[in-house]
Amino acid sequence: MSTPAARSADPVPSASLEIEVTTSASLPTPDRAGAVAVPVATDGAVPSDLGFDRAALEAAGFRAERGTTLVVPSAEGRALVALGIGARASVVAATVRDLAADFAHAVPHQKRLAVELPAGDTGLSTAEFAAAVVEGVLLARWRFLIGKGSDEPTLESLVIVAPDAAADAVREGIDRGRVLAYAAMLGRDLANCPAAILSAARMAQVAEDVGRRTGLEVEVFGKDELIEMGCGGLLGVNMGSVDEPRMVRLRYVPESPTGHLALVGKGIMYDSGGISLKPSDDSHAQMKNDMTGAATVLAAMSALRDVGCRTEVTGYLMCTDNMPSGSAMKLGDVLTMRGGTTVEVLNTDAEGRLVMADALVLAVEQGVDAIVDIATLTGACLRTFGVDLAGLMANDDGLADQVRRAGEEVDEPVWPLPLHRPYRKQLDSPIADMTNMGGPNAGSITAALFLAEFVGDTPWAHVDIAGTAQLPAARGWRNKGATGFGTRLLVELACTFTVPTRA
Repeated sequence: MSTPAARSADPVPSASLEIEVTTSASLPTPDRAGAVAVPVATDGAVPSDLGFDRAALEAAGFRAERGTTLVVPSAEGRALVALGIGARASVVAATVRDLAADFAHAVPHQKRLAVELPAGDTGLSTAEFAAAVVEGVLLARWRFLIGKGSDEPTLESLVIVAPDAAADAVREGIDRGRVLAYAAMLGRDLANCPAAILSAARMAQVAEDVGRRTGLEVEVFGKDELIEMGCGGLLGVNMGSVDEPRMVRLRYVPESPTGHLALVGKGIMYDSGGISLKPSDDSHAQMKNDMTGAATVLAAMSALRDVGCRTEVTGYLMCTDNMPSGSAMKLGDVLTMRGGTTVEVLNTDAEGRLVMADALVLAVEQGVDAIVDIATLTGACLRTFGVDLAGLMANDDGLADQVRRAGEEVDEPVWPLPLHRPYRKQLDSPIADMTNMGGPNAGSITAALFLAEFVGDTPWAHVDIAGTAQLPAARGWRNKGATGFGTRLLVELACTFTVPTRA
């Protein structure tokens, strides 16, 4: 959701947005909620607030099957929306989130909404149901309005209707749902922000602002520090730019942490391809989103304190643009990464792996228990999975399972690809330790094999979001444009993380 500040140069309008989300034991008056959603299961009684029995609803074509909706006017002058949730025992958070989004879309002119929680048991606890409702409604109504549209909010308030006995659980769900929704909004805002506004330096400033508000320690490293640290990957990609690079290190440290997880995000603020210039097509026009990995790491870590995460988390945002110029990195150049590995550059458009390599080495040096990197890394992953699934590759099956389960829980799915070691020979170089580019096939796997060279035996997983980072059209709570995919996945992973058992 954007605010008037976004119309000038604020790349994170959602970060400070306050939508009123409350609970009530009865339906709010029409002036407080112009539309009310009422979940209806295929079993059990139909809620009386709808004013219709099951036979009347079925006569109108509504059978309460999962994903069905029916909008009916009320004598009080507001819309009542029946939401089919299917059998009570089969209700899952993804269904509720989707249906809440459908409701928000079904009444687009209503800015004050209410959702009644179903009476009796479902497959979710009251808190889980409420959290999914809040996420679905808030994310469905999110808009990014820099340069276009009205400054008026598309949502002012949301009331969750439930009995007084459930009020504490509802408030717990509201708090969690709002934190997760705002984190996802921050990830979306950053990934959608034009590169002319959100440079690497500005990204570092945003990280400092977010860190102050959310309890994160923030360190920013400029060009001189990066030279001293030997971060040749980030520096090499930055050579063609007039804007200096930034590495941002974020730290979240709870009391008595149960493990230490590192998150590495690719932060290419705009990717022209460098000397290996991209074609001027729709894909190139989306390259402001090539920093989605860094955006999701920052956004996810902004939520950790408020969701009570017990894992210590260190995040690395590797930020620069990738531009062609007289000083740009050239094909055939050899870069020296942090730690001394040399890389022959065969394609300057394979730059994300170069900037992340430095951070992977730094995370290993820190002695973390596991590393997860996230990046819009390869077009090959988009061609493999389309826009619904992210690719997953790892050197540790247990860690890969944790990432996969986190994606399932928040409906940001990942799908494994093999880290097929024989393909590593495609990265051999006659003049350096390795090249930055494999052959014409299996590009997602060879990119992951490149990254694997920098983690040693530390448990590590790589999430390729090249496809999921951008949607051509809105669908449910998922927005059109840069999606910020991965924010909620990383929050869930950090909260459920267990230290992998090393062989």
